[in-house]
Amino acid sequence: MSKLVTSRAADDAAAAAPSSETYWSDHNVTLHKRFSSVAESLEYLDWRNSQYIDYEKFLPTSSHDGEVILDYGCGPGHDLVGFMAHSRPALVYGLDVSQPSLAESASRLKLHGYQCKLIQISEADERLPIEDSSIDYVHCSGVLNHVPDPERVLKEFWRILKPSGYARLMVYNRHSMWYQLYASHILPSADARYRGLSAEEAFKRSTDGFDCPISRSWTVEEMVAAAEAANFQAKHIGNCVSLFEMTLLPQRFAPMMDPSFRAESRKFLSKIVFDNRGVPYVDGKVAGIDGCYELRKAG
Repeated sequence: MSKLVTSRAADDAAAAAPSSETYWSDHNVTLHKRFSSVAESLEYLDWRNSQYIDYEKFLPTSSHDGEVILDYGCGPGHDLVGFMAHSRPALVYGLDVSQPSLAESASRLKLHGYQCKLIQISEADERLPIEDSSIDYVHCSGVLNHVPDPERVLKEFWRILKPSGYARLMVYNRHSMWYQLYASHILPSADARYRGLSAEEAFKRSTDGFDCPISRSWTVEEMVAAAEAANFQAKHIGNCVSLFEMTLLPQRFAPMMDPSFRAESRKFLSKIVFDNRGVPYVDGKVAGIDGCYELRKAG
């Protein structure tokens, strides 16, 4: 009975969920934090990147001198500031569905004395407001998870990139402790809202707020296939584990001892090994939430 009630509640919540544009206007990664100085802004940027081990290795904002860059889903401007502070790009576009986040980006860039071209887009747009073959580098960090039609967005990336251009993506990784331990076991054990939900639904509601309208995860095979369907050559370049996930590791043993726990997750947790930094791996890949990919135009 409780499972049926929970499922109905989840269905009702999904039906009442706000649009992505509305949701991301109320919610962003800085929680609408305002910065009073350049030093505070850069310190916060460094702190946030440090929460995901190897993030800056896979999606660096340095080494982009002379490039025309598009940050798809720029939010309140973390990586826009990073590109301007750590590279000398020719031009940087910041695109987002949220007008409040774009306003926060503009304020933060002004604080630094930087200029970027900020454009509000809509999740209903068929095309991005960018010319064909005009972009050297597309940066998309944790945003493709939240769009209604990721396949269309990938095709738009292909359209706007120069023949020599490339993209780096971070998307949520299904083979992660977040999915296989936190969303599958810890949250359902601790929070009644998650009981009776599928692992996929629990994951969706665990990443960016319980009412986030869209939040997906992909396996490496699924992400590569989606990119190849958009005519890209795609390469998985690695995963980043969050420090939050690292704190969950001691809790993996209880579900491993429970025969009713999802077999997929139980087997995943049983395979964890560690490198000399204490970073967890499963089947040779870091077991973290951030899956990172490089996409280049095929042919």
